[in-house]
Amino acid sequence: MKLQVSVQEQVDLQTLNTLHIPARARYFLELQEAETLENALAWAQERDLRVLFLGGGSNLVFEGDFPGLVVHMAIRDRHWEQIEGDEATLVLGAGENWHEAVLYAAKSGYRGIENLALIPGTAGAAPVQNIGAYGVELCDTLVSVTAFDRATGTWLRLAGDQCGFGYRDSLFKRNGGRYVITEIRLRLSRSKPLQLGYRDLEEYLASLPDRELDALAVAEAVMAIRRRKLPDPQQIPNAGSFFKNPVVSEELYERLKEQYPDIPAYPQVHGVKVAAAWLIDQCGWKGYRNQRVGVHNRQALVLVNHAEGSGRDVLDLAGRIRESVRRQFGVVLEMEPGVVGGAGLPPLA
Repeated sequence: MKLQVSVQEQVDLQTLNTLHIPARARYFLELQEAETLENALAWAQERDLRVLFLGGGSNLVFEGDFPGLVVHMAIRDRHWEQIEGDEATLVLGAGENWHEAVLYAAKSGYRGIENLALIPGTAGAAPVQNIGAYGVELCDTLVSVTAFDRATGTWLRLAGDQCGFGYRDSLFKRNGGRYVITEIRLRLSRSKPLQLGYRDLEEYLASLPDRELDALAVAEAVMAIRRRKLPDPQQIPNAGSFFKNPVVSEELYERLKEQYPDIPAYPQVHGVKVAAAWLIDQCGWKGYRNQRVGVHNRQALVLVNHAEGSGRDVLDLAGRIRESVRRQFGVVLEMEPGVVGGAGLPPLA
């Protein structure tokens, strides 16, 4: 079958992952149109190649080179549809930069995703992790996802309630590699109440007159707060929050609270969510550095690659952090990024 896009060989992926980990793709193509996806998959199948779909590279760790075909999702499209009264649907191609899409919506006067400003990555990757920040998750506004199901060879448009969303979880994450997202739709509103329940946001916006409080103001506040706390991947290679905030049983939380009265926690439907950054900080990891990788000195959730460290360097450090948290608190942290190649985190002792 003739492939309608150009395939390259032995492509350096270091600039295509935000941890800046050295890795190479045996074959590589940039997918700019959804219509060529099936041809790309057929090309790989004919050669018995594994396929890796790569968006912004902000949520993975390369533990080695990829011996198959890397498909860089570069489908760009951004438009409004179904504009009715105060509401409208924002349609985003999988390759659209997520942060730029947030600012575009906010500048257009639409609310719903402004709290998710400055989250790195692409629109197509956003549903996989069900990205969230400052009291808002993607699933709050997502109407549908257009995806190709590799298991059945069919195109699907899945409604939000069909995506199996959970905390940093989704149908797409639980079935890694099966669904290829090419487009998402978000339902936004000009009159939806702004979500300002987090203390940092409330404090930052406290002096702003109500008449100036809009989606763009919230997005700018989120950007300022995140820049104050988190390193820019363009300046210090990192993958954002490396561990999920764990949800523990109420019994364990009560035991922890007795010993650590100031432990940050947030009640959930099932259990209590505790702050992973606080747990890691209490174990003394914030600001740690070895010769290649380390932990950011302002945010213990962020692992940084300051000296061309390998994926194994990052994962070994993550394993040591996870083990120390388990020993001190009895809580097992789960990493957010996916691992390409290799064995992932070392086993717990």
